Amino acid sequence: MVTGLLRSIFTFSSLTFVSRILGLVRDVIIAGVFGSGMQTDAFVVAFKIPNFMRRITAEGAFSQAFVPVLTDYRTHNTHRQVRALVAYSAGTLGAALLALTALGVLAAPAVVGLFAPGFSNDPARFELTVGLLRLTFPYILLISLVACAGAVLQTCNRFAAFAFAPVLLNVAMISGALWATPWFEEPITALAAAVAVGGVLQLLLQLPFLYREGLLVLPRPSLRHAGVRRVVRNMGPVVVGSSVMQLNLLVDTVLASFLVTGSVSWLYFSDRLVEFPLGVFGIALGTVLLPRLSAEHAASDPERFARTLDWGLRLVLLVVAPATVGLIVLAGPTLATLFQYGAFGPGDVTAAAWSLVAYSLGLFGFVLVKVLTPGYFAREDMKTPVYCAAVAVAVNLALSITAVWWLRETPYGHVGLAGATAASATVNAALLLTGLVRRRIYRRGSGWLRLVLQVAAASALMGAALAYPALRLPDWLAAGAVTRGAALVAVVAAGAGLYAAALFILGVRPRQLREPAAPG
Repeated sequence: MVTGLLRSIFTFSSLTFVSRILGLVRDVIIAGVFGSGMQTDAFVVAFKIPNFMRRITAEGAFSQAFVPVLTDYRTHNTHRQVRALVAYSAGTLGAALLALTALGVLAAPAVVGLFAPGFSNDPARFELTVGLLRLTFPYILLISLVACAGAVLQTCNRFAAFAFAPVLLNVAMISGALWATPWFEEPITALAAAVAVGGVLQLLLQLPFLYREGLLVLPRPSLRHAGVRRVVRNMGPVVVGSSVMQLNLLVDTVLASFLVTGSVSWLYFSDRLVEFPLGVFGIALGTVLLPRLSAEHAASDPERFARTLDWGLRLVLLVVAPATVGLIVLAGPTLATLFQYGAFGPGDVTAAAWSLVAYSLGLFGFVLVKVLTPGYFAREDMKTPVYCAAVAVAVNLALSITAVWWLRETPYGHVGLAGATAASATVNAALLLTGLVRRRIYRRGSGWLRLVLQVAAASALMGAALAYPALRLPDWLAAGAVTRGAALVAVVAAGAGLYAAALFILGVRPRQLREPAAPG
């Protein structure tokens, strides 16, 4: 029987998977319609700027700060007081971001000059980017309100609407690229307009679900409300932590520019593949765990809190171990199947495969960070994850600079950068886990050693079986797109089936995934 948390994770993961697939289709269509010229360069920058700020303020920071406070209100206060908290929080967030949006639209030339200084040497490209940014910048306000609505629904154990929302953005952008370009003097403007339309659609999608829960309210800004002050106080450290991590990614891109030509692209394509299991499973699990852990903390039930964390970590082991082995063994065939077209040739596949292997070594760290941080945020401890992130960033910078220095004249510098990122994520996860254990927030349940051995054996068996088709990389490189795609699907399905069968033979049963009971 599929239980509540598992059902929520499956729902979130499935819809995220659909969104990721559509995102890949979107990228292919944009490349086909607009190519890689001035217009596409301008749009990429104009879209990246609001996305950069969204990751800092909206998606993670607000939800992680708001969900524990709202859960506490739902546990200890009346429905009317909960509605007031939602109204004042949404209003305060909306007012702040409305001001930021207005400032961004007015100061668009300065913002473009900051994020893309090289465009200043090309007046036509610079002006086009400024115009596109003025259309895309309101997306920050819209997606922040979507994040607010999503956080409210998460505390009600409703995840589908928020998980499905990015699908609407991708559909809007695909539609804009395919059908709306004739309506604009500059065809690429259709994409920028589609981003704004996608933001509106995502927000409208949340409203019926909020109404059903009795939490559709008129936003009202107020910093006097005690709950809003708690949210703002919690948000500060999370925003700092998000900013540090985004800065870390920016520095990695800068460092990669000092390496041999192609390094930035190899890192981009290999990172896209690692992001797939991270987005489909890691983020889904972390998102679903946060409201459950918040409810258990609000109910003053530390034993159940620890059991829920332990359940989440076991699920990570069962899913991430085979994903890591699969990405490492099938790095070459996967990259060849998805990206070996046109100018991206066999040499690029081989180079990107090495960085994919390096990134994959950190997949446990990447996912664990998403799963362990709710253990802190649910308790409204926002500072410890920021400290751990800062240490991890320092490790990444030190290792990345060293890798660039020693490997800059070789074709393996990008592998060093990927390895540094993987090591940084592992350090971050280790610090987070150590902190939870030392404070006795997390206490390991029984049967861990047996489960680790079972998963290790099943993963090794799967890896050995996948090695044969993976080692025939020249055949993958020479095959046509359809043949490669069909072969990859068959190989991945066979590997997953073998892993599941091996686990069953070794004694792992579905009942071991049974989640702890929810708070009463």
